[in-house]
Amino acid sequence: MNFKHTGIALIVGGSSGMGLATAKQLAMNNLDVVIVGNNAEKLDRAVSEVQAVASGSAHVSGLQANLYKAADVQKIVDFIHQPSNQINYLVNAAGYFNPKAFVEHTASDYDIYMDLNKATFTLSQAVATNMIQNGGGNIVNIGSMWGKQAIKATPSSAYSMAKAGLHALTQHMAMELADSGIRVNAVSPAVVKTPIYESFIDPKEVDEALEGFNTFHPIGRVGTAQDIANTITFLLSDETSWVTGAIWDIDGGVMAGRN
Repeated sequence: MNFKHTGIALIVGGSSGMGLATAKQLAMNNLDVVIVGNNAEKLDRAVSEVQAVASGSAHVSGLQANLYKAADVQKIVDFIHQPSNQINYLVNAAGYFNPKAFVEHTASDYDIYMDLNKATFTLSQAVATNMIQNGGGNIVNIGSMWGKQAIKATPSSAYSMAKAGLHALTQHMAMELADSGIRVNAVSPAVVKTPIYESFIDPKEVDEALEGFNTFHPIGRVGTAQDIANTITFLLSDETSWVTGAIWDIDGGVMAGRN
């Protein structure tokens, strides 16, 4: 793929899952990658994995930060605003998911999702400012099918509200930033096998639990992190230079219909 910009690709939430798979693809395309992650051990491991597959002179580094801490968010903002750091690509991949009945949601449950959206908004704003100063760039947000359609088996009202908000933010950013040469898009996955499910399912049982969702998708299987990364990388590349404000369903056909 072609990437006309030569600046940094910042992957927020890139130490596992879809973010990590995307970081690898971008590094393989000879882009410098900075991975933001909370767990220091996972972050170090991710940086090593991505650097191992990087092409050419691509450099990979990590930035440890907890997006729920204002000081850590500011640390990332300060990094973005450093004159020597040209950010031309941003992937907002940080996520949290823990299904719970609507009437059982607490204020703290709600805040987990909305505070993450607040951090995403703040970091995207800082990156947009950097991109305006450096000739443009491309942004991809990871939304969710749950932001478009409710699934009774996985009650997730606050999560879905947050993802629907991220979809809306994608479109507004695309409109406002187009004149500055910045494209903003989102992907909307259905069930994808990533570590996000380990927050409420025993890691030893995740594979079996997700297999139950195979037939939920018309294609007949749940997605992989690689499936989503393929599209994110495509949206960041010059091959999609006439695409902005789009929210692409990468969902095995779920939004088209269910078996």
